[in-house]
Amino acid sequence: MRASFRNPTLGALLLGACGAAGVLAQAPAAQPPPMAGVTFKNKAPVSDKLLEIKLPRPQEADLPNGLHVMVLEDRRAPQVTLQLSMRGAGGYYDPADHAGLAQFTAANLREGTTTRSSTDIAEQLDRLSATLNVSAGMASEDAIVAASSLTEHVDTVLEMMTDVLMHPSFPEQEFARYKTQTRAQLTQQRSSPNFLVAERFSLVIAGDHPDGRVSPMPAVLDKTTRNDLAAFHRARYVPDHAVLAIAGDISMADAMKKVQARLGAWKKTGSPVPTVTDPAVVSKPGIYLVERPNSVQTSLLVGVQAIKRTDPDYFGLAVLNKVIGGGPTGRLFRNLREAKGYTYGAGSQIDAPRFRGTWVATTDVRTEVTEPALTDLLDELRQARDVAVPAKEFADAKRSMIASFALTLESPAALLNNAITRYRFNLPADYWDKYPERINAITVADMQAMAKKYLDPSRLQIVAVGNSEGVGRALRKLGPVEVYDAEGRKITTY
Repeated sequence: MRASFRNPTLGALLLGACGAAGVLAQAPAAQPPPMAGVTFKNKAPVSDKLLEIKLPRPQEADLPNGLHVMVLEDRRAPQVTLQLSMRGAGGYYDPADHAGLAQFTAANLREGTTTRSSTDIAEQLDRLSATLNVSAGMASEDAIVAASSLTEHVDTVLEMMTDVLMHPSFPEQEFARYKTQTRAQLTQQRSSPNFLVAERFSLVIAGDHPDGRVSPMPAVLDKTTRNDLAAFHRARYVPDHAVLAIAGDISMADAMKKVQARLGAWKKTGSPVPTVTDPAVVSKPGIYLVERPNSVQTSLLVGVQAIKRTDPDYFGLAVLNKVIGGGPTGRLFRNLREAKGYTYGAGSQIDAPRFRGTWVATTDVRTEVTEPALTDLLDELRQARDVAVPAKEFADAKRSMIASFALTLESPAALLNNAITRYRFNLPADYWDKYPERINAITVADMQAMAKKYLDPSRLQIVAVGNSEGVGRALRKLGPVEVYDAEGRKITTY
């Protein structure tokens, strides 16, 4: 068991570290009104010295049933948050012919137990000003039970959390209501271009791999019974490879006493550690159009297969992502929105799980500017490959990443999430302490190498959602285009 950390003033710790080592770019303060005889340069002080920190680490222990417990004590507010992650209970492990079962199970876990109705649970949480939610993503490895409450109510909320986790009844009436609501949502989402572009890209990049799943199909929902939910729950909601993370106004000793009393009886099954595999390699570029008649805008996505979270390229690709599409300072935003006015927003992101993930750039533009917007987007990727990023832009991007990281450290929940990530991916104990150093170590040459490796035109997948008359012409200039309807059926190739 690791040493306890009492954290009355995490902000002071960070400020002390920053003051001792010199720190990052400071966020520009609001500029005061103009004053006679004063000229404002619109600049903020910047230090080139690197942030040095040693972050608080949670205490950790294991219950005999295999449940791993992590506690980060923080007495600044009378509140406790809990997050229970069960590897093996997420949608990644759905049967191939029942994609969505994990999501259906998680969504109905809170709809009634052997001693509480759905209404009882909702009303009690409301009285306590507490939260309790269960979720499982379509391609995620874990199902997550998350709760929060004031310190004085933590015993009650932990008892409710345990009841929902271990004794769900999956009432037929509640499941029928869920089916009706969800069926309507599944139908409605097909009117969303952002859903359609994400679905097509996932299928292109991952195919039959679990990462190709974005949403359940209505037919799968219709065939699911409450017995299916109960069977999935019995098989997958087990403590063997679960992690319970607790942050807030509670000590390790107190937390372990409460957890042992509530979850000590949760039976270990001896199940093996759930494994993952990479999606098949996509070896050639592709262009895809999802036909959306009468659409007045185009949703564009350009992406590639990328990396796992533990890949040595992670930090280099993260810096590249920041330069290209990391928020309003990214090149895509500054070009497509600020300079050209094609869109309200444009950006990019990395998804790096335990298996090979993706890098994507996205934007929504007016139909009539689809061609120049796509041309500019692709040109930004070309420039990242072929032209070394200017030193100031590169330094600003890294400084911004480190500053954003530092700001998250004021949140106990963020610190705990970092600890969970470290544990789940088996990262070094000082991984987050060294985050600023690792980002700062990336060079312009490193970043350009990442661009050449991952943004190679021979790997790019281009997906557009819009009307074929306005969008198809732009896409055809780039190569053969596969055309699909909004239901995912292939129409033609041209």
